[in-house]
Amino acid sequence: MTGRAVAAILASTLFCTPVAAAGGDAALERLLLCQDSWSDWQKTGDPRLKLLAEHLSAAFARHGNDGYFVPKVPTVVLGFRVLQVYPGSVGMGVGFSILVDATFETAQQELERALGKPLKQCDAGDGMKSCEREVAPMRTLALMAQDAPNNTSSLIGCYYFYEK
Repeated sequence: MTGRAVAAILASTLFCTPVAAAGGDAALERLLLCQDSWSDWQKTGDPRLKLLAEHLSAAFARHGNDGYFVPKVPTVVLGFRVLQVYPGSVGMGVGFSILVDATFETAQQELERALGKPLKQCDAGDGMKSCEREVAPMRTLALMAQDAPNNTSSLIGCYYFYEK
C-alpha cells in the first residue's frame, strides 16, 4: 500500500466531518482521551498532524481573537455537545481540550466509562471542581468545571504539560 493510500484511509476514518448525531467525532474523542497526541505527532513529523489541522479548519471557526474555536455545525464528543475547542492550550495546560455541554458529574461518569477507570485527584475549591488521571507519561486527562449550582458546562482535556 502506498503512503498516499494510507493517508487517505487515515483521513477518511480518523478525520471525517463532525457528526451531529450520537456517534460523535471519533478523532476529537481520541485526542481528548489521550489516545492520540498532537504533541507526539509534531515531534515525529506524523502526517496525522496535518490531517488534524485540516479537520479542525473544516469543522471549527476561531471565535474572534479568543484562544478557542466553535463548531461550524453541531458536533458531539463522548455523547456531549461541543461548545468550544482549545486545540493548543488553556490556562497553564498545553494539550487539547473541549468545553462540553455537560455537568461535571455527568462528564465525570462518561469519562470514567470511556476510560474503564476512575478519575483520581478530585478536588473542589476556589469555585472550581476538578479531577484528573495520568494515562501515560506526559499525558494527563483532566476534567474541570465551575463549582456553581447552575453550571452546565465542563472542560475536558488531555494535557501534555500541565501546571497544577
